[in-house]
Amino acid sequence: MDVSEERSGAGNKPPGATAKPFSIRLTEAERRALAERSGGRPLGAFLRDLILAADGKTHRRSSPVPVKDHQSLARVLAALGQSRLANNLNQIAKAANIGALPVTPETESEIVEACAAVVSMRQHLLRALGLSGDETP
Repeated sequence: MDVSEERSGAGNKPPGATAKPFSIRLTEAERRALAERSGGRPLGAFLRDLILAADGKTHRRSSPVPVKDHQSLARVLAALGQSRLANNLNQIAKAANIGALPVTPETESEIVEACAAVVSMRQHLLRALGLSGDETP
């Protein structure tokens, strides 16, 4: 092994393990059409998967449910971050499990409020994912 191979680490990799670039010339219209078909994925990854899919070999899988509405997703994540909902529901469940949960109108009201918040977050999340609620995610 010579010094240049030692510095680059080329001697440590099996032959063909390094990806080699391939260039292609496209018109603006062709590039725009491919970008639209890619659905927001990087064009190189889209083309590689498109070409290699004929052999049944795809390197990456895209998300099965892409985000349709980033604002709805941001709202639901913000609500989760600001609320103490998970902690409160955990305390209620713990009290219910040991039989120490007094069923008062105030407790019932708080449980109904927590359930409404969970339903609201679910609706925002489904909308952000482009689902209506009838599908199984």
